[in-house]
Amino acid sequence: MPLTPESAAEAVFSQLVLDRSTPVPLYFQLAQQLERAILDGRLTPGMRVETELDLAARLGMSRPTVRHAMEYLVDKGVIVRHRGAGTRVVSNQMRRPLELSSLYDDLLQSGKTPSTKVITNRIRAASPEISGALQIELGEAVIEIVRLRGAMGQAIARMTNYLPKHIGEMSSTALEERGLYAIMRERGVGLHTANQAIGARTATAAEARLLDERRNAALLTMQRTTHDHRGAIVEYGTHIYAASRYSFELSLHAG
Repeated sequence: MPLTPESAAEAVFSQLVLDRSTPVPLYFQLAQQLERAILDGRLTPGMRVETELDLAARLGMSRPTVRHAMEYLVDKGVIVRHRGAGTRVVSNQMRRPLELSSLYDDLLQSGKTPSTKVITNRIRAASPEISGALQIELGEAVIEIVRLRGAMGQAIARMTNYLPKHIGEMSSTALEERGLYAIMRERGVGLHTANQAIGARTATAAEARLLDERRNAALLTMQRTTHDHRGAIVEYGTHIYAASRYSFELSLHAG
């Protein structure tokens, strides 16, 4: 008879053993054993991890030591903590190829079901940053779209896009059901080339709340300016990604 997720997890936790005779810190011993169980498939995505209190009682450890182990695993991106829902094993980190594609399509191709929440969808005046990126006049009307994109019940990215007004407004319903690039292509907007910059920084308190991360958690950042076949700029995007759940991937070839 196959094990239920609860009994499979219990089997892992019951086998945890600490060696107090070695100089290896106890938190690291615990973290290593849990990470190994996740990587070899004994703890699978969605499984609940025992509470700090239960693990401390089971292993005769202090709660702060267990918390240290949990924070280590959160930083490595193998578990996630949800307020009121406990700690769970996360799915494999999403890796995105560096090419002109949308996160929505990349998630679909990786077998994940995208989820989208539209935060902002409006016409606004172009700021100096936006007008410079889109190469339009300062204060000219542009479309601003801010979305929270996730998959498998986890937030992955906050995406902010600015479009020239002539491309036309889009309904929030359409933006929650489909990718932005797919909608643009349907309107006859060709997406030919893009200039992209990738960076990293820590999350602000507001960003951490939005992405369900810790304050000062690592974020990947991306700025992209997209051109059509004539070379005209048709989109400027500035996005942040939870680094624990997302990475960019590229192939390098010797010249």
